[in-house]
Parts: sequence; structure tokens; C-alpha cells
Amino acid sequence: MSQDTAKTHIFDNPRNVNIVLAILYAICFLLVIADFVIHRHTTMEWGKIPAFYALYGFIACVLLVVVAKLMRKIVMRKENYYDE
Repeated sequence: MSQDTAKTHIFDNPRNVNIVLAILYAICFLLVIADFVIHRHTTMEWGKIPAFYALYGFIACVLLVVVAKLMRKIVMRKENYYDE
């Protein structure tokens, strides 16, 4: 298949990727600002900390990745495990 007839994806253009990232960052920024403005009815004291749930989610995601990397060392099989 030649380059001219190849079907291109919308995210093949770096400009489109930059637009999507800019929109994502703007939404994240607006949500953090809204966290300071909107009153939440929380039952726990730590829920009153501004941007607590954003930080909690970020830290949980990072911990999941770190634990998965450590587990990979434990449960990973050799490449030819089933060929033996």
C-alpha cells in the first residue's frame, strides 16, 4: 500500500493530539478550581482537604503501576515457557 492511499487516523496528526491534551488539561484545571468553590458534604475530615480526591486518585494510580511492575518480576514466565 502506498503512502498516498494509506488511511490515516485522526491522532496521526500531532496537532490533533495537542488539541486533545489541551482540552484534557483545561478540564483538569477547571475541576481543581471548582473543588475550591463548590461546597462538598463530606463525612470524613480528609474529604474537606482541597483537591484531596484528585491527589488520592493520582497516588493510587502510581501505586498500582509500581505494584504491577514488582509483581511482573514475580509472576513472569520465560519467553519459551509453553514450548518446552
